Amino acid sequence: MPSIRETLKRVGLNTFFFLLIGVIFLASFFPEWGTSDGALPWKTITGAGISIIFFFYGVKLSPQMLKAGLSNWKLHAVVQSTTFLIFPLVILLLYWIWGNEGSYIWLGVFYLAALPSTVSSSVVMVSIAGGNLPAAIFNASISSIVGIFITPLWMDLLLPETAVAFELMDTFIKLSLQVILPVVLGLLLHSYLIGVVSKYATVLKNFDQLIILLIVFTAFAESFAEKMFEGQTASELLLLGFLMLSFFLFMLGLMHVISKAFGFSDPDRITVLFCGSKKSLVQGAVMGRVMFPDPVVFGVILLPLMMYHALQLIVGSAIAQRMGERKKQGAGKI
Repeated sequence: MPSIRETLKRVGLNTFFFLLIGVIFLASFFPEWGTSDGALPWKTITGAGISIIFFFYGVKLSPQMLKAGLSNWKLHAVVQSTTFLIFPLVILLLYWIWGNEGSYIWLGVFYLAALPSTVSSSVVMVSIAGGNLPAAIFNASISSIVGIFITPLWMDLLLPETAVAFELMDTFIKLSLQVILPVVLGLLLHSYLIGVVSKYATVLKNFDQLIILLIVFTAFAESFAEKMFEGQTASELLLLGFLMLSFFLFMLGLMHVISKAFGFSDPDRITVLFCGSKKSLVQGAVMGRVMFPDPVVFGVILLPLMMYHALQLIVGSAIAQRMGERKKQGAGKI
């Protein structure tokens, strides 16, 4: 008979899962520890950590792997279409059926649906689950740039008079320095460092997870410090959380069906699931400051994204861990 620990691990409730929950509670009790005004330069630490992660991802890639990943146009089309087309259309349909005109919560849910995918957590989870890493890096990176154009266009359906302006070049430069450049450097050093990376694969995996924990902690610390959750009753928060969880699981199921219909391999299917289901809290916060200048309104609009962000990390990480373990054990298809 398996132990309690083994049973929990089988369903994805491992140490990393509980650490994710733990850092959220820690941020709620001690938000000042994780804010930008705190004692530690969290933005610098997490930014450097992300660059290191992508450097070693680059090392893991061979030129042949990268070429094969970038040439998989069908996979890229499905992921980007899921992120910027299917997501918003599903929410629009629900809004037309049950939506409350003038509700900032509904506006926040649609804003969430129109956002680009995350970069770091998408790629990390694809790596943990054993998916197509080159395709994941490509899709997660390009999504941030595409989102600068697509997200405002979608929001214009509900906010026709909103003036939207973005510093495209600054965003591209930041993405290039933090993600693309480390990957390229790692790829160039592939033949020299691949042996070291293979030897210390477990250490690097733990480092990946540590950076995700820091990102979650600092994101929630800032939110609690700014009192974004005030004015909401417990029942309202629970209902919204349930709706966000249902939406996340529904989209995962829908993408699983779509990827099977296209005949994708298991690694490609994993990439579709994790790159297509994620939404970027960072991108949402940056663009939201321009599109929603009223901080009170913006706090309410950001609430669905905050909940979805937590769920995609906690539930997504558990699913990724489970998929990775099944792949190692040769348990068959996902």
